[in-house]
Amino acid sequence: MKKLRHAVEYGGARLALAACDRLDPRRAFFVADRLADAWFLIDHRRRRTAVSNILASGVETDPRRAFALARASFRHMGRVIVESLKAGDVLADEGGRRSAVEMQIHPGAMEALAAPGRGVIVISGHIGNWEIAARMLSFIKPVVGVTRPMNNPLVERLVRDRKPWGRFTLTPKHDANAARFLQTLAGGNILALLADQHAPDMKHMIPFFGRPAATHGSAALLHLITGAPLCFGYCLRSGTMKFRLIALEPIVVKRTGSRKDDVETILTRLTAELEKAIRVAPDQYLWAHRRWRDQPAKPASS
Repeated sequence: MKKLRHAVEYGGARLALAACDRLDPRRAFFVADRLADAWFLIDHRRRRTAVSNILASGVETDPRRAFALARASFRHMGRVIVESLKAGDVLADEGGRRSAVEMQIHPGAMEALAAPGRGVIVISGHIGNWEIAARMLSFIKPVVGVTRPMNNPLVERLVRDRKPWGRFTLTPKHDANAARFLQTLAGGNILALLADQHAPDMKHMIPFFGRPAATHGSAALLHLITGAPLCFGYCLRSGTMKFRLIALEPIVVKRTGSRKDDVETILTRLTAELEKAIRVAPDQYLWAHRRWRDQPAKPASS
């Protein structure tokens, strides 16, 4: 049954990719929105999680508005896929990149990013289009991101073969080479991490919208160990195949002698910046992830 399901999913993915190739971005977004609406209605569990998370965050307090925001978030994810597939058309040359992406990078962050041979840690969350951000940064210096393979290996291979990666490469989330992040930074590359997923083995309980959330400490720990500059950044959609990439000033903390305290100070600052970014564009955030698994979320209507 699993092989049959994978084959059906693969066939659907091939049809969707063919349609995306033939449609201009506006029409592709229209189709993606309709598919996202269907996904929103069918996937009861993720819909409830998204609405519950929005209410728990306080971004919306009215259940009806939270429901509408959750649906917009699902549509956003559909558009992220379309944008990522069509990115090669608009980012292929410098003129296209300048037209498509407005760069708002703090001078301190740009100095670190542009320094030859200097590794940099860039942290973001599932806000806006993180893949467009990584591709844009890869034109400054090579970027290594972390990914979890899809459950369907056929679709995983199809998507990987389709995307023009260039100087943006991916490393598996679970890899036997524990030193690969250190090697990435030692090689003068950008290590790009998304740090807003539940961390079952990293019990740094950091307030996220006022509620403790188990948060990965890897980025902060790598910064403390290597001294590599640590910046928060994100990339918001500003129009059809138009984006605004923001990178903030590198984070600097006064060390206390307690590594755990220093890690949690850094994580608190990073999480606060993520909250600010989400409040700017809450419809461009992935609300369907169970961020507060260690405590019950506020009840949500389905």
